Amino acid sequence: MLVAAAVLLAIGAGLFGYRWYVQPVTLTIAVGSLDGEAGKIVSAIASRLAEVSAPVRLSVVEKSSALEATNAFSSGKVDLAVVRSDVGEVSQTQAVVVMAHAVVLILAPPGSELTDIASLKHRTVGVVGGETNQNVVEALREEYGLDRAGVTFKGLAPGDTRRALAAKQVDALLLVIPLTEKYLAQVRSLFAQNAKAAPVLIAIESAGAIAETRRAYESFDVPKGTLRGAPPVPSDDLTTLRVSFYLVAQKKLDPDTVADLTRSLLAARRNLIGELPILAQVSAPDTDPSAFLSVHPGAAEYYNGTQESFMDKWSNAIYLTPMVLGGLASVLAFAWKFLGVRELQAGEATLDSLYALSPRIRKASSEAELSDIENIIDRILSGQRTKEAPGDDGSAEVATLNVAAHRLQTLIHDRRQALGRPGLGSARPQQ
Repeated sequence: MLVAAAVLLAIGAGLFGYRWYVQPVTLTIAVGSLDGEAGKIVSAIASRLAEVSAPVRLSVVEKSSALEATNAFSSGKVDLAVVRSDVGEVSQTQAVVVMAHAVVLILAPPGSELTDIASLKHRTVGVVGGETNQNVVEALREEYGLDRAGVTFKGLAPGDTRRALAAKQVDALLLVIPLTEKYLAQVRSLFAQNAKAAPVLIAIESAGAIAETRRAYESFDVPKGTLRGAPPVPSDDLTTLRVSFYLVAQKKLDPDTVADLTRSLLAARRNLIGELPILAQVSAPDTDPSAFLSVHPGAAEYYNGTQESFMDKWSNAIYLTPMVLGGLASVLAFAWKFLGVRELQAGEATLDSLYALSPRIRKASSEAELSDIENIIDRILSGQRTKEAPGDDGSAEVATLNVAAHRLQTLIHDRRQALGRPGLGSARPQQ
């Protein structure tokens, strides 16, 4: 019974542990962008994970900008966040996937005489999303000495950009956008479109030098004709800066949970890429130890193919637990037997009841007491006979009880003689 109980306990514990292991985990994720597009993309991914019953689910916490999302993550209010590599303090975060890339574009209106960074001297540059792009501005100021050149940077809300250009409040624009058709169409819509009026793209020739000192950036060449036009804009590949959007996770998150999240995200990407083309940019982060953002151990397990399955992780416990419990049950049974702890058999209990009457017989002071004792002996023997199972061969046990009963009758007879009264009868042991 002990072994059976131990086995059942082990099976129950195993089933409970497995159900706990496979139940979905919900993680909170902060995401924000100036146009709200990032929140829509992450919400679509979260819905897809729920549809396919992924082991990890997402609860989206929308913020008004990438900076607010980074701050929410840094304060520990959320488990995950989509952060921009140059916004906020992200150097100590751990990456899961690269969500997208955005490039820095400096544009001047059609027909402008601005052709390079040096020509911006004493000009005003409108920075779309000023606070978010503050680090880009600082990098350009430092590299090109734009403060000494009298270049003014003016923050603009996305909705005010066209009006600022039309009123000539700014001479050029600085934007940081993904190179997807949706965002490129928005850029083209800022300027009058005709064959002879194409915006001017200004290169950041020192992008490589900036990237060496500010690791959040990398040098990138905008492909020829990205903005279309005839002739194409730009007319040749144009050097600029690129920043990345990362999905980052708190260090405290379980590696297995993050590995499951990584696998589920990449699977969702394949299913959603048709309706959300920007997901084509989702990729694995740099797993090199010297990378700008280190990779979360769970994500690294997935990328390196070292993630353990349920059986790999718990097989030893599954196989060894019944053996250990069985051995423990055997030890307890041996100890039980060694200590002499056992249940009295039915015959032994009856025999003890009869032996317990001997002192009462010797101390009896009247015939009435002896008669009561005889009645007790009759009831004990009758009850024992009733308990015997049909077909049970208990002849040896019955003989022992009869001997004990005869012994008691002898004591009763002697006690009657000692009391000076003849016997009034004796209890006959039942066979």
